[in-house]
Amino acid sequence: MSGFLPALEGMRGFAAVGVLITHVAFQTGAVHDPLIGRVWARFDLAVALFFALSGFLLWRPHAAAARALGPSPSTTRYFLSRATRILPAYWTVVILVLWLLPGAGGGATVWWSNLALVQVFVPLTLTEGLTQMWSLSVEVAFYLVLPLLALAVSGLRGDAARYRVPLLLAVSALSLLWAWLPVGTPDHINHTNWLPGYLPWFAAGMILAELVTGPETWMHRFAARRTVMGAIAVAAFAAATTPLAGPETLTDLAPTEYLAKIALGAIMSFALLAPLTLAPRRQHRVLASPAALAVGRWSYGVFIWHLAVLSIVFPVFGIPAFAGHFWFVLTVTVVLSLAVASVSYALVEEPARAAFHRWDKARRGTAARPTATTPTSAAN
Repeated sequence: MSGFLPALEGMRGFAAVGVLITHVAFQTGAVHDPLIGRVWARFDLAVALFFALSGFLLWRPHAAAARALGPSPSTTRYFLSRATRILPAYWTVVILVLWLLPGAGGGATVWWSNLALVQVFVPLTLTEGLTQMWSLSVEVAFYLVLPLLALAVSGLRGDAARYRVPLLLAVSALSLLWAWLPVGTPDHINHTNWLPGYLPWFAAGMILAELVTGPETWMHRFAARRTVMGAIAVAAFAAATTPLAGPETLTDLAPTEYLAKIALGAIMSFALLAPLTLAPRRQHRVLASPAALAVGRWSYGVFIWHLAVLSIVFPVFGIPAFAGHFWFVLTVTVVLSLAVASVSYALVEEPARAAFHRWDKARRGTAARPTATTPTSAAN
């Protein structure tokens, strides 16, 4: 119900690589392959996995508090923790990309909108090397409204906590209608890229947080059937590769296509994370392996740096964009992105995290209690 789950760290690493794969596939033209192009294109559902992981980890303390299993989280500490985790490395990427990357610059609007993470609201500000940040903008919006969501259901405590999962399911179902709402936006802005349209992906993790802090149910036993859950995840992903979830190219989706993609992404994420949270193994041979944990530790850096790396790979190796060479470009981009991400983690992310924990210990006036419970989590 609390603490570090190594397999989730490894899963985050796989999600980061998934986002990288789909961007390489788009920029090399591999998405147009008649046999497997749609598969590469739908690796963008790794974003659904990212959102579900955030929903689970950030909602878990609130779900536990509703059942008297822990104190209510401090809002001040929560916001400072999120800011420390996200902003230092992000601002480093934005400044360096806009300053140094050819073709990425822009006027003051591009700079302030990217620095403020409001690209999805300001037209023509998703610039080269930073276009993937639309999802980070959505995620930060979720961070901001999460305390309000917790306040909205704060009355569902104790015995009434059993209504929290049905409520989350109902809100998710209603949010699937977001694409049909006539929301007025400026040119080049699509309201389906805003937080309400992605609530089902976050809710997949939030529902798992409610289940993991509640009494054992049939869902816990079902989640232990890993082969079945894996088959559900594969089936949802396979369905998303069909025209049901839209074309393989980066175009706006019709409302029915958008609904299908969001629903299938939520199902896939839930099926992948349920065994790891509701029926966790003591040690996961793949997701908790040293390599997977390392990639998971650097996953945020991989996500924020990989498009800048990819934009450099093409000219350095003399490869035109959209002209093939998928496997070569993918290999080079993965290797270089991991290298840059590891440096970003060591020089920016880890010092910021350490500074936050020093502040937190000073605020509490006591030494922080260790949370590592296994050699793997201690090493991580």
